[in-house]
Amino acid sequence: MIPAAILATAGTALVTAMVTDGWEGVRKKVAQWFGRGKQDDTDRALAELDQARTALTTATGAALDRARMVQEIIWRTRMGDLASRDEAAAAALPALVQELQALTSAVAGHIEQHATASGNAQQAVLGQGTQTNTFGGQGGTS
Repeated sequence: MIPAAILATAGTALVTAMVTDGWEGVRKKVAQWFGRGKQDDTDRALAELDQARTALTTATGAALDRARMVQEIIWRTRMGDLASRDEAAAAALPALVQELQALTSAVAGHIEQHATASGNAQQAVLGQGTQTNTFGGQGGTS
């Protein structure tokens, strides 16, 4: 059984990769993973991946956030279903996820984020990958 953390990462990495310039490079590999050597299944996966990408690239604002969430759930579920039925697919999933993550981290590059709060405000900073968080401002309070 594939751990839930890998499936969550797989769904996020796949959806993130869909909106990168490098998507075409991994699109076929993802479809082949879903197809498991059956051309009809591979073609069906290609069509579904294209529909998902269109849903993401045509949405904006809150609709984009919803579309990302929905697509992550859909693809995480589909990957989990296949991996639970096919041992070879389950064994190949971590390498596929690693490739998707490499694509998205190469595209993202270095991101710097600054957040300021005062008084009794609280903040949450969310991201993935390597993060360095520094607390305390110029005044030395946090």
